[in-house]
Amino acid sequence: MTVGSKKDIDGLKEIGRIVALTMNEMKRQTKAGMTTKELDELGGRILSSHGAFSAPHIAFQFPGHTCISVNDEVAHGIPGNRVLKPGDLINIDVCAEKDGFVADTGHSFQIAPYNETVTRLCRYTHYTMMKVISSLKHGVKVNEIGRIIQSEAERGGYKVINDLCSHGVGRSVHEWPQIPPTYNKHDKRTLKEGLVITIEPFLSMGADYVVEQQDGWTLRTPDRSFAAQHEHTIIITKDKPIILTVA
Repeated sequence: MTVGSKKDIDGLKEIGRIVALTMNEMKRQTKAGMTTKELDELGGRILSSHGAFSAPHIAFQFPGHTCISVNDEVAHGIPGNRVLKPGDLINIDVCAEKDGFVADTGHSFQIAPYNETVTRLCRYTHYTMMKVISSLKHGVKVNEIGRIIQSEAERGGYKVINDLCSHGVGRSVHEWPQIPPTYNKHDKRTLKEGLVITIEPFLSMGADYVVEQQDGWTLRTPDRSFAAQHEHTIIITKDKPIILTVA
């Protein structure tokens, strides 16, 4: 989507605020002993209370309000009867729609007791996302996103999950452009003012790709290594991007 009016910006800011609030409250209430379904139902209630709905459920019939992935599950985990345990690595992805506008956010974190190796992975992935965002504006090449993710991953001692990408958003879950997480020198596309996209690096301790599981949704590393993701939805401007998914 490319914003065309103040109404567009206001609508995007509203759904961005809602998904950020939902994410923050889900993280706050995550604890060992609860099921991923219980956590997801909390997210669904928060979205509903603000007049928002799960965009993946509407668009793709995803079996949950949010995606909740645990440990070596990297993305698209289906909420269910799995009981969260102390030390688990959790990724929550909230993508929702209100009044025709869609925003998408993700966050990886660990349940106590904390393991420094895992918490560093989460912190470093967030740092990488924010470094990318701070570098973007109108006229910057799209491949700069992949270049920064790739170079920062290498500097931190991590691999990039190559088959999970940043993407356009705003009116539906996945829109043009698809943005590879590694550098492609042949990609001549440039970012334009008003473009709405996600920035979501996936950094891994081991594998550089994921495998879809038999449920048709969950994506897991083939070597059972851990990976982290952080995601914001942003609007490209002539200066610093507008980050929509903040409460």
